[in-house]
Amino acid sequence: MSQGQGQGDGDNWGIAHVYASFNNTLITVTDQTGAETIAKSSGGAVVNQNRDEASPYAAMQMAEGIAEEVQAAGIAGLHVRVRGPGGNQQTNPGPGAQATIRALARAGIEIGRIEDVTPIPHDGTRAPKSSGF
Repeated sequence: MSQGQGQGDGDNWGIAHVYASFNNTLITVTDQTGAETIAKSSGGAVVNQNRDEASPYAAMQMAEGIAEEVQAAGIAGLHVRVRGPGGNQQTNPGPGAQATIRALARAGIEIGRIEDVTPIPHDGTRAPKSSGF
């Protein structure tokens, strides 16, 4: 099977929705339609301190747990959709995004497409005023 192609071989593929902000990291795995949730986890489920929820370590722990659930559900590979805070906030994802993808790949799950789905404002709300210096 060629890299990036999830259909054709009969293998089951899913979509890993990764929301990585600078305060937390959330991972949700759905089927290809996005309607059925297969597994989900957040930073607070694997670490004790609030400050560690967005860390790469927490993301690795989450991804390992998610990988077990996904393999038990019979899914061979995942397409990854990474999302940062976006909108009128920062558009770059937090530190947990890269660690999540690496941990999923190390756990034996085939990675298809990696896509950035951070929302981009088309000049929506007004930005907060500058500090005046």
